[in-house]
Amino acid sequence: MADAPKSFRVGLVQMCAGRSVARNIDAASELIRAAARGGAQYVQTPEMTNILELERERLLPALRLEADDPGVTQFRFLARELGLWLHVGSLALLGEGGKPVNRSLLISPEGRITARYDKIHMFDVDLPGGETYRESANYQPGREAVVATLPWGQLGMTICYDLRFPHLHRALAKAGAQFLAVPAAFTKPTGTAHWHTLLRARAIECQCYVFAAAQGGRHEIGRETFGHSLVISPWGEVLAEGGVQPAVTFADVELQRLEDVRRQVPSLRHDRPFDVVYAVDTLPDEVAS
Repeated sequence: MADAPKSFRVGLVQMCAGRSVARNIDAASELIRAAARGGAQYVQTPEMTNILELERERLLPALRLEADDPGVTQFRFLARELGLWLHVGSLALLGEGGKPVNRSLLISPEGRITARYDKIHMFDVDLPGGETYRESANYQPGREAVVATLPWGQLGMTICYDLRFPHLHRALAKAGAQFLAVPAAFTKPTGTAHWHTLLRARAIECQCYVFAAAQGGRHEIGRETFGHSLVISPWGEVLAEGGVQPAVTFADVELQRLEDVRRQVPSLRHDRPFDVVYAVDTLPDEVAS
């Protein structure tokens, strides 16, 4: 059996999705083709590739089951036509139970869906400045973490707000992930404060490459997202960074670099069990006084 390839090119598609599913699919498709022309073998799109909508009354009529969704059909066709691994960062879809899901799909060069991941952590927050988000009002959270197989190694699949939960990423790395995918639609305030720091932290503590395609710019719904799609090395280095406008960000990934980092600082092998206890003051009263 031939050895697995030791390097590959990543292309991160940055978008500014709106309310029209058809326009979003067309915009994503154009950028995916640009990524293929640039030599990308693994292409990732951002969270909410097919629609960015907060109002439930507008969202629900636009959603389809995965088997009936025009974006899924188009992206499977594109992966096959272009001969690349296409990771659709997430789509708003109807789940099997009829409730919307925020779902990531990994599509092979043969056009097969090889992995699915439903976002686990819901973005329910009140931000300074008056912005409020209640993702759980529209979407059913997932219950399973997913590690998928690529020709170059194992990919841990996450989405956006999952980034703030380090135990999820650590579990994926301990399960064999060498790459972590974090397609996102980070708001401008949270992105400005935390995007780079959190992504670099996940790369360092999990000793994984991190691929994070982002939404960027001011969207039709009035929301502003941070952009700055990033590829980060297992040592925490920013290998490539996008801006705010729709574009493709490229980086070449070297597997030897990952092996070197894990050999240099083998922290993934150094986890130890422990208990959390509450300290109790046991000093005699006269000593404590």
